[in-house]
Amino acid sequence: MQPSRAPGLRPQSLPRGLYYDRHCIAEAEHDEILRWLATIHPIREQRYAPNHPPPQGQSQRWLLRPVYWLGNWQFACLNYYHPPRGILHRCVKAEPFPPVLARLVAKAERIARRLYSGPDMPAAWHLNTCLVNFYGSRLEGDRRIDTARVGEHKDFEPGPVASLSLGERALFQFVSSSRIGERGAVAFQQWLDDGSLQIFGGERWKKHYFHRVQRVDRKGSAFDVHAENFVTRRVNFTFRYVPDEHIVPYADLPEASAEDVRGYMEQLAAHSAFFRGELEARRRASRARA
Repeated sequence: MQPSRAPGLRPQSLPRGLYYDRHCIAEAEHDEILRWLATIHPIREQRYAPNHPPPQGQSQRWLLRPVYWLGNWQFACLNYYHPPRGILHRCVKAEPFPPVLARLVAKAERIARRLYSGPDMPAAWHLNTCLVNFYGSRLEGDRRIDTARVGEHKDFEPGPVASLSLGERALFQFVSSSRIGERGAVAFQQWLDDGSLQIFGGERWKKHYFHRVQRVDRKGSAFDVHAENFVTRRVNFTFRYVPDEHIVPYADLPEASAEDVRGYMEQLAAHSAFFRGELEARRRASRARA
């Protein structure tokens, strides 16, 4: 079943450094993305792993929603990409963008290069990383527990970030950092509609403010995707840039990191020839080192 494409807000003038196109994704592209989504199997990850344990005072936890990555996979337990120090062995080579997303990414890159320059646009910048987030409700027996939100955070990959949205609209906010027990002040908010493109960049939006998804509407139908015990009503594609030299094949991960994500790689390999190949390449490399 396809989600409804509900009308959104009127176009509005945006602050410098922000871009929004409510009608970026054509209907044929929309349908092509839905067909591709039906071929993948998102996974749920835990935040930590045996060789990357929780910091003192914190405990293991599941991420709120299923995810999928393209270009490279930033496993949560490897602590994501966070320069200047958190750059090595964080980004594991993953499947390439499907053709429809590659075309939309090329469009977003052209727009971004017109909007940003100087320190806001790294010389080698290109959108080679995509986090696919599934927003909806987790099923526990006959209960639905809504997890359609993302807490305030920053994307540390250099340069502009582009975001494509499908399904129910989401309230996206830029907020100031909050202290313990206080809520961050909202600096700007935007409803992200079905079929829209959002781009943000520059020091103000990338470094000064945090961003979050505060809520997702519940007016349409669910997506038909392979997300176990999960009802998806919005899918978001967040495209970022990781310097190519910081993306490594699974075969090149240190043993401790490779062991921590092996279970996820095996889950992915059950439905992906690419990840089966990556596992086999690791086995061959291990035999060669023995």
